[in-house]
Amino acid sequence: MTIRSRKNSKHELEDGQLEKTGVHEQSDIRGDEGNIAILLFLYLLQGIPLGLCSAIPMILQNRHVSYKQQAEFSFVQWPFSLKLLWAPVVDAIYFQKFGRRKTWLIPTQYLMGLFMLYLSGHVETWLNNDSQGPNIGLLTVLFFSLNVLAATQDIVVDGWALTMLKRKNVGYASTCNSVGQTAGYFLGYVLFIALESPEFCNGYLRSTSSDEGIVTLPGFLYFWGWIFICCTTFVAIFKHEKAEQNNQTNDLFEDIKQSYKLLWCTMKLPTIKTTALILLTAKIGFSACDAVSGLKLVDAGVPKEKVALLAVPLIPLQIVLPLAISRYTSGPRPMDVFLKAMPYRLLFGLLAALLVWVTPLFVQNGVVPIYYIFILLGIYVFYQIAASSMFVASMAFFAKVSDPAVGGTYMTFLNTLCNLGGIWPSTAALWFVDTLTWRQCSIDSENDCSTLIESEQCETAGKCVTLLDGFYIESIVCLIIGFLWFRWGKRKINYLQSRPMSQWKVVQRS
Repeated sequence: MTIRSRKNSKHELEDGQLEKTGVHEQSDIRGDEGNIAILLFLYLLQGIPLGLCSAIPMILQNRHVSYKQQAEFSFVQWPFSLKLLWAPVVDAIYFQKFGRRKTWLIPTQYLMGLFMLYLSGHVETWLNNDSQGPNIGLLTVLFFSLNVLAATQDIVVDGWALTMLKRKNVGYASTCNSVGQTAGYFLGYVLFIALESPEFCNGYLRSTSSDEGIVTLPGFLYFWGWIFICCTTFVAIFKHEKAEQNNQTNDLFEDIKQSYKLLWCTMKLPTIKTTALILLTAKIGFSACDAVSGLKLVDAGVPKEKVALLAVPLIPLQIVLPLAISRYTSGPRPMDVFLKAMPYRLLFGLLAALLVWVTPLFVQNGVVPIYYIFILLGIYVFYQIAASSMFVASMAFFAKVSDPAVGGTYMTFLNTLCNLGGIWPSTAALWFVDTLTWRQCSIDSENDCSTLIESEQCETAGKCVTLLDGFYIESIVCLIIGFLWFRWGKRKINYLQSRPMSQWKVVQRS
C-alpha cells in the first residue's frame, strides 16, 4: 500500500505555469488525444446513472406521488455531495503495481455493472406496486447505492485527470467532465425517456402500435450493465498509468490518517473556507427552477417524453459550448464567466416559472402546440447556456487552484462542495412545495387537504382545488435570494481570483 507526498522539480509545470518564471505555457493537446478520449468515455459512463436518477422522478410523477416523496427520492443524488467522506481513503490506499487510480476504478465499475444487472431483474416490481404505489423507500436506497459507486468512480477519474493529462492541458479536464457527463446524462435520461414512452414510439418510430415503448427500464439497465463490464475490462488491460514518485509506507492506518490530515489542512486554508461558503450557497436562487419546474410541466399536462426531448436540439450546443467556453476559462480568471452568466440564469428561471403558470392555457389532453414548444425551448436554451457557462467556469477554477501534491482529494473536495451546494437546495425546494401550497376541498371549505386523510375524505365526493401553488412562492423567494447573493458573492469571487497560487497549496514545495 502507498501514500503520496510528491515533491515537484523546480521547472515542473503546474496549472500550465512555470513555477520559477510565472509564465503561462500555451495548452497543446497533441500527444494527449487518447487520454482525452478515455476521460470523455469514463465521464460518459458516470453520466448514465445520473441520467437514470433524473428519469425515475418523471416516471414517478406520472404515478401521482407527492412532492415530499419526490424529495425523498432526491436523496439518491446525495452521494456526489457526500463522497468527501471516503475520498481520502480512495486517494491514499492503492496497489502500486496495479496503478493508483485503477486500483479503485476497475472494481468500482465492475460493481456498477453487476448492480445494474441485478436491478434489471427486480426494478419493475418495486416501481409498479399496484396496491400501495411505488416503493419509494426501497427505490431510494437502491439508486442511492448505485450512485455511491458512481461517486467513487468520479473521485478516481477526477484524480486521474490531473496526472493523465499534461499539466499544461489540465484545463481540458473540465471540458471532458462537462461533455462526457452531458453525453451520458442524455443517454440515461433523454434517450431512455423517449424510447420508454409508448406514445412517442407509436407516434414516431413504429408502424404498429404497442402498449410498451421500444426500451424498458429493466432492458436499459441490463444493456448498460454489460457495457460497464466490457469497457472496464478494456481499460484494465490496455490503459496504463504514469509512474508517480511517492513516499511509501506499509502502515495502512497511517496512510488513511495522513490522507484525512491533508484534507483537514485543505479545509483550514482561508481561501478554501471562503470558497466553501460560496459553493454551498450559490445555487439557492436556482433551486425552484432546477428541481421543480420540470415536474410541474408534467403536472400541467405536458407529456414527460416531450419534457425530456427538449434536450435533443440542445445536444450540439451542450457539446460545443464547453469547448467554446474553455477558451475563456483557461486563463487566470475563469470565474469571470461564472459571474457574467449568473444574472441571466436567475432571470430565465423566473421566465420558466411564468411559463409553467400559463401552460394549462395552451396544453389540452397532452396535445402541445408547436409554438408552445418553441417558447419553452427558447427559455430552456438560454437557461442551459448560462448553467453550462457557470459549470465549466467552476470546473476550470477547481483545476487551476487544486494542489496536485494532495492528489484527487483536493479536486474532489471542491467538486463535492459544488454538488452539495446544488443538491440540498433542490431537496428543500421539493420538500416545501406541498407545505407552501394552499388547497381547499371543493365541498368543504374547512378541509385544506393538507394531509392524506383529509385529501381522501374530500375526494369521496369532491376534489382538492389548488388556490396557490407553492412552486410560485418558491420561485419569487429564490429570485430575491439569488440577486442578494450575487451582490455579495461577486466581491468574494473577485477576491479569491486575485489570491496567489501559494495561498491554495497544502503541501508547500521548495
